[in-house]
Amino acid sequence: MLVFAVSRMVFYIYYSGILTIESIDISDVFISFWYALPLDIATASYILVLPFIVLTIQTYWNTKWLNYINLCYTIFVLFVYISITTAEIGIYDEWKTKLHFKALNYISHPAEIYNSSETSVFFVLMAILLIQIGVGIWFYRRWIYERIMVAPHNQILSSLFFVFASILLFVGIRGGVSEIPITQSSSYFSKHNFINLASVNSGYSLLISTIENYKFKDTNPFGFYDYNIAKKRVQKLHEVVTDTTIKILNTHKPNIVILLLESWSADLIESLGGKSGITPQFRELEKEGILFTNFYASGNRSEQAMSAVFAGFPSTPITAITHSLDKINGLPSLTKTLEKEGYSSSFFFGGELMYGGINSFISVNGFDLIKEIRDFDSSLPRGKLGIHDEFILNEQLNYLDTQKQPFFSALFTVSTHSPYDQPMDDVISWAESKNQNGYLNSAYYTDKCLGKYFKKAKKQSWYSNTLFIIVADHSHNTYNNWPVYTKEYRSIPMLLVGDVIVDEFKGSKIDRIGSQTDIANTILSQLDINSDDFFWSRNLFNPTTPEFAFFETGEGVGWVSPKGYFVYNRTINEYQEMQIEPQLKDSIVMDGSSYLQVLFQQFMEY
Repeated sequence: MLVFAVSRMVFYIYYSGILTIESIDISDVFISFWYALPLDIATASYILVLPFIVLTIQTYWNTKWLNYINLCYTIFVLFVYISITTAEIGIYDEWKTKLHFKALNYISHPAEIYNSSETSVFFVLMAILLIQIGVGIWFYRRWIYERIMVAPHNQILSSLFFVFASILLFVGIRGGVSEIPITQSSSYFSKHNFINLASVNSGYSLLISTIENYKFKDTNPFGFYDYNIAKKRVQKLHEVVTDTTIKILNTHKPNIVILLLESWSADLIESLGGKSGITPQFRELEKEGILFTNFYASGNRSEQAMSAVFAGFPSTPITAITHSLDKINGLPSLTKTLEKEGYSSSFFFGGELMYGGINSFISVNGFDLIKEIRDFDSSLPRGKLGIHDEFILNEQLNYLDTQKQPFFSALFTVSTHSPYDQPMDDVISWAESKNQNGYLNSAYYTDKCLGKYFKKAKKQSWYSNTLFIIVADHSHNTYNNWPVYTKEYRSIPMLLVGDVIVDEFKGSKIDRIGSQTDIANTILSQLDINSDDFFWSRNLFNPTTPEFAFFETGEGVGWVSPKGYFVYNRTINEYQEMQIEPQLKDSIVMDGSSYLQVLFQQFMEY
């Protein structure tokens, strides 16, 4: 219990700046330890099962080596738990979540974890880990550990110990004697998600996440309704009554270039409600293109964006389909579909694609050429995570100059991911966003690179026949400090740019609600290419299609529609957001919940 409390306090101390930024009363911090207590007791009860078994054996059998089992087990538990809480400190700034099963995929790539964090941060976290483990083991050996040598066997006392200890452990694991067993929601009490997440026991949270990941191999954890009823509702959501596609291109076979921007939130864009001056080049590009003003990221990780953009497959809670090599082969492929129409294809990334399982998905997706950091000249300037954006963007342009048209090319930027070591002096320094100034400056840098990129691209012969799609892979925390589960946090920019856009649409804005999953169908419909394989993808230029956006929330569903919006978290069985008129609530909730149920069922069956 002491380890739980200390680890929680270390988390608060490390992120003490958030208390000021989010105006969190210090009393909430202290109260959180009280609300954390039931789940901490449950976790401790789970941990004590093995020591209890060993101690029970010792009441019948006196031997020294049983003491060492308990000693080694306790040291192991200390190491594992403190490693979990330290990892949470490392991921919280980017993910705003507890450590969950999905994140375990990254542990297999420790070098990438190091590269994606500031060097100072990495060593600070290592120091936190080693100090806590060292002090924890010393404290246990010095003040708690006892070499138990049980007195000669007393059947009555041994039996009473077994019965009462068993009951206490059972009640502790269950969280009391009430009818409903304990859940993670018991630790939620504050309006600040930061406090709620800190209150949830990290070991318990990861255990439940892992169990759920294995459990859904046979049972859909999101079985809200009768499956046939849910399926019909989802089919209705994707029904195309009339194909009245608005043609926004002046050609039927343009080159297509997707620029996937790392961690670009809508808050970076002035036209989407952001502060001015962060992305001035993007604002200039808006004058030449079509900006989507109600566009959402399907997930909150880069690998989720890959399947959403290139396969039109929505992100799933709990885990990402890109982590399952046996499933990604069943996904449709925008790349392969275009290649059947005579397109060559290429993918550029300045970092390492193995992170998050992206490499396997991109390879299966069918790109003719895939270039990542190791495939480029070692002289190209780079930071810890990869080649700086201006240089990788230039590499793509040089390559496209050699390609026969039509071509399909994608580029994934890297500079707006921590540790934000772009080769540029800071130009943004806002007191109210000091915790995000590094991110905002990196966005300014990438925006500047985009300006140079398009200035050079416009001089190329192929530019006049090219459609550029600029879209973020997911969002990021900004000066607004939106909770991670809100639609405001999940809002991202999507801009279509190029001479192939009909003049009357240049400089326009599309307010229809959409998401990354809709990119595939929208592109193919403009090219008059059959998109039936992309069931989850909708044509955003067909005004007769239903309007909505789905995003996963780690353990639930986020649903945005013109008539309302909600976010449901299955773990705590609560609606974290509900902005729907009462008379419409049941229908809209059923739409979003059915969508997730059918989606996850298909994920399981792939």
